[in-house]
Amino acid sequence: MMKTSGSFTLLLLLGFVSANETSESKPPSPPDLYAALRDLTASLVQLKADVATERDQLRAEVDQLKAQVDKQKTELEKLNQQQQVQQVAFSASLLAESRGSTLGPLPTAMTLIFKNVQTNIGNAYSSTTGLFTAPVKGAYHFDWTTGAYGDHSHGSGAWLLKNSQKVFMAFEDQKDGFMTTSKGVTLLLEAGDVVSVLLLASGLAFDDYNHHTTFSGHLVFPM
Repeated sequence: MMKTSGSFTLLLLLGFVSANETSESKPPSPPDLYAALRDLTASLVQLKADVATERDQLRAEVDQLKAQVDKQKTELEKLNQQQQVQQVAFSASLLAESRGSTLGPLPTAMTLIFKNVQTNIGNAYSSTTGLFTAPVKGAYHFDWTTGAYGDHSHGSGAWLLKNSQKVFMAFEDQKDGFMTTSKGVTLLLEAGDVVSVLLLASGLAFDDYNHHTTFSGHLVFPM
């Protein structure tokens, strides 16, 4: 009986030692996979947010640069237009042919159409209508001259008109011989204003290859 009891006790001791060794050699528990996935997901979300923020910032910078380029382009086009507009000047005489001819006297005043155009920079003067149309607001200077042979009863003269408003009149009257009259004026014009020369109803205007009756103007400076 004692032998059996001792053997049992030995088995118990061996089992305890084996269990203790097994417990000590057991590897640690694996990390929490769900926690790792949560951390990875959070990192990906933050990374996506950072990329979106950088993309928006880059897009804003691109838009800003584009706006600056567009502004500079607009300013350059404006400068080019101003440079082109500043080049406005014309000069014309009444008749295109060299044979002399006298216009007037007439029943009513008439707009003179100066057909012999020597200069028309900017194409603001029309030899079809006799009208100068201001392409831009600014100060313009005009000169006009009429010439005729005196006939004891009619003078030579014409009004300068701004739109339909009479500004200045140039007039000369003599009994015989050749007479001329001239004037000049600087006007403030809005874009689209029209300037012309109006022959007096009782006036005379003569022209030939010497170009006695003329109309000239130019832009002094834009405003």
